Formats: sequence, C-alpha cells, structure tokens
Amino acid sequence: MTGAVARAQPGTSVPVRVRPGAGRTRVGGRYDGPHGPALIVAVGAPAVDGKATEAVRKALAGALRVRPAEVSLRLGATSRDKVFTVTAPPAGWEQRLTDLRDSG
Repeated sequence: MTGAVARAQPGTSVPVRVRPGAGRTRVGGRYDGPHGPALIVAVGAPAVDGKATEAVRKALAGALRVRPAEVSLRLGATSRDKVFTVTAPPAGWEQRLTDLRDSG
C-alpha cells in the first residue's frame, strides 16, 4: 500500500516466570524477577526449540481469557524470565492477572 504507515499495536507488558517440564499446566503465583513482579506459569512442555514459550503463551491467554493471537512474546526467548505483550483491552483481563499473580 502506498503511503500506508505501519503502527505498532498497543499492548500491556506482562512479566512471566516460566517453569518448563512441569507435571501439569498451572498459572498462578508471584515471582519477583528482573522485569518486576511476574506471574508464574508452569507448563509440561520442555524448554527446547521454543516449545515451552509457545505453551506459556497459550496458557497465559487461556488464564486471562483472551485470544492466543492477542498474546505475543516481547522479551526473553531463551530465558525463564519473559515479558509478553497482551493487546486485548485491559478492562477484561487486568484484574484476573492481579488475582492470579497474587494468589500465591
């Protein structure tokens, strides 16, 4: 398209601490990591070839009740400390995030 300007989608950053290789998927708890208070997400996928990251992205979307397409990795592709961007309107999921993160 001529003259079109690409704009970055707005979104909210969500710090996450990943626990790969868990017995089951679990979203909840707080970890004070390098990106601030993070939501702990345990997944059964191994930390190999991005499998755990993709499993976390889907688990996070499910826990926040947003579409997986509205959750993308921003930082930490090879780290257990990641930052995801959620582009869904925050009114629907921010309180859920706080409840999950602070549920311990």
